[in-house]
Amino acid sequence: MKQKFRLYRRGNSGRYYIHDDATGKQESLHTNDRAAALRLLHAKNEAVLQPAMNLQIAQVYLQHGDPAMSRRTWQHVMEQMVSTKTGSTRERWEYAIRDKAFDLIRDRKLIQTSSEHFLEVLKSGSVSTNVYLRRVHNFAMGMHWLPWPVLPKLHWPPVQYKEKRAITFEEHQKIINREYNPATRAYFQLLWQLGGSQTDIATLTAEDIDWNDRTIAYKRQKTGVTSLISFGEEIAAILQTLPQSGYLFPALARLHERHRSKLFIKRLATVGISGVSLHSYRYAWAERAMEAGYPERFAMQALGHSSKAIHRAYSKKAQVKLPPLEEYERKIVPLPTTARAMGI
Repeated sequence: MKQKFRLYRRGNSGRYYIHDDATGKQESLHTNDRAAALRLLHAKNEAVLQPAMNLQIAQVYLQHGDPAMSRRTWQHVMEQMVSTKTGSTRERWEYAIRDKAFDLIRDRKLIQTSSEHFLEVLKSGSVSTNVYLRRVHNFAMGMHWLPWPVLPKLHWPPVQYKEKRAITFEEHQKIINREYNPATRAYFQLLWQLGGSQTDIATLTAEDIDWNDRTIAYKRQKTGVTSLISFGEEIAAILQTLPQSGYLFPALARLHERHRSKLFIKRLATVGISGVSLHSYRYAWAERAMEAGYPERFAMQALGHSSKAIHRAYSKKAQVKLPPLEEYERKIVPLPTTARAMGI
């Protein structure tokens, strides 16, 4: 292997120097003794050579256990990650891995990736880049394609999401008052009343409605969790204006979620509203339910949430006014006569 440094002697002083063949930099060894200079030269070259040799030795052992180790790139990892997804989740992943920031490591081999490579990707990318690179890295670690983490967990830049908020009732009213298409207006009204995701509400069918029990039940497309919600007169009045079989919103059901989002953004521009999206209707429903004292287990069932942590994240900004327990109990069942007599 070619040596990085070479020795030479300068001028009449007899002092020895080393020359870096890679950078052209020259450095004094501060000695006139050739034997000492040779020992220092050897030490310098060994310091450079040893890490490279260690990496080569490690690669030999790794390739023996996994022959594909020397060829596997980050593009391969991302493709394998996408293959495990289905439906809309797969579509999001397919879009995410096309991120230009990933071009910096896309064709780089896993075992030749350093923390500097990841930091460069994160610096040139966005919040989404940070989120998906973490998942790709964890997938590679879980598949034992990486012998060690490229970037230790504590050194990942924190994920800083943009502020998300619920849409207010006043903003909702401006939107539906400006919307002249009856089906689209009904769509926005059901988003407000049901708190469903934009795709789940757009793909509701008449068969999802049980008029006898006054309930709407559907499986969330994102998670497969069943969402069950009861409805009253306001929602019933909206539903009666919609088709009685098949999709309630045939035109919106055919659109991709990106196109529905763009239509909503255009509507927001006409009424001077910003900072919200169709997903803000879910935040609004969760906050309204919490403020009204709606039991959390019922709200989770209505929104199709299986995690209390997720549901609380949706309703974290709700201004709750807690009623006295005795008042809440009287709404459900009258107190026993003896309890009333005792003033309990």
